[in-house]
Amino acid sequence: MERPAWAPRSIDISVPSVSRIYDHYLGGSHNFEVDRQAARKAMEFMPGLPKISQANRAFMRRAVRYAADEGVTQFLDIGSGIPTFGNVHEVAQAVSPGARVVYVDHDPVAVAHSQAVLAGNTDADVVAADLRKPREILGSPQVERLIDLERPVALLLVAVLHFVEDADDPFAAVAELTAALAPGSLLLLTHASYEGIPLPPERAGGALDVYKDIRNPLIMRSRDEIARFFEGYDMVEPGLVPMPHWRPDTAPEDEDPWALSGFAGVGRRA
Repeated sequence: MERPAWAPRSIDISVPSVSRIYDHYLGGSHNFEVDRQAARKAMEFMPGLPKISQANRAFMRRAVRYAADEGVTQFLDIGSGIPTFGNVHEVAQAVSPGARVVYVDHDPVAVAHSQAVLAGNTDADVVAADLRKPREILGSPQVERLIDLERPVALLLVAVLHFVEDADDPFAAVAELTAALAPGSLLLLTHASYEGIPLPPERAGGALDVYKDIRNPLIMRSRDEIARFFEGYDMVEPGLVPMPHWRPDTAPEDEDPWALSGFAGVGRRA
C-alpha cells in the first residue's frame, strides 16, 4: 500500500482509525482503503452512519455559534478529529474574531492535518493528547498559551465519549475537566445511543462489532447515562435531545430518521 504524502510516517496505514472512518462518513479524502472497508462493513448493519455523522457536525456548528453569541471566546475541542469544512475555529472566529481554539486528538493524522489547517492562525492550536488524561491536556503549552481558565470556556466533547469504555471512567475524566473550568463555561456534547436508532439494537450491534474488531469499541449509553456527564451544569434549552432537535436551523421533522440517533446537549456551569 502506497503511503500518501499527507500521512505521517509514524502511523500504521494498514490499521483502521476511528477518525479516518468518520472522515469517510463525512465525505472527506483523508482516509485509506482499510478505513473505507471498515466503514462499509459497519454500514451494512447501520446504513445511516453518514447521516448520523452529518447531524453531529451540524449540531457542533450550531452549538459553537450559540456559545460565541453568548460571549464565550475560548473553545477546547477534545476528540476533534480530522479537519473538515466548518471547523470550530472557523465558526467561532466568524462570530467573534480573535476567539481562541485548542483542538485535542490522539490520532496522528488528525493532529498533523490540524497543524496544517491552522498554520498562520495564532489564535488556534492543536494538542496531541487523550481525553482519558485530562491533566496532560490542561497542562499542555497550547492550552496554557491560548486558554485562560479563569474565564468561561466552551468545552466540546462531540462524538468522543462513546469511545471511552466504562473501565476508563469517562465520567471522572469529564468531572476533572469541569473542575478546571470557570463558572459560565459551557459543555457541548454528543453521544451515541441505541435510543432513536431506526432498527433493532441487535441489528445495530453488528456495526458495533466492527469497532470492537479494530480495538476502538463504540459504547452505546442511555439518555439517563449521558445526562450524568452534565453534572455540575444547568442544561440550556431544549435540554438533552436528538441532535437535529437542538436549536435547529430547519424543521427537524424534515430530517432523515437516522439523524435522530443519539443525543446532543449544551450545559452551562453554575
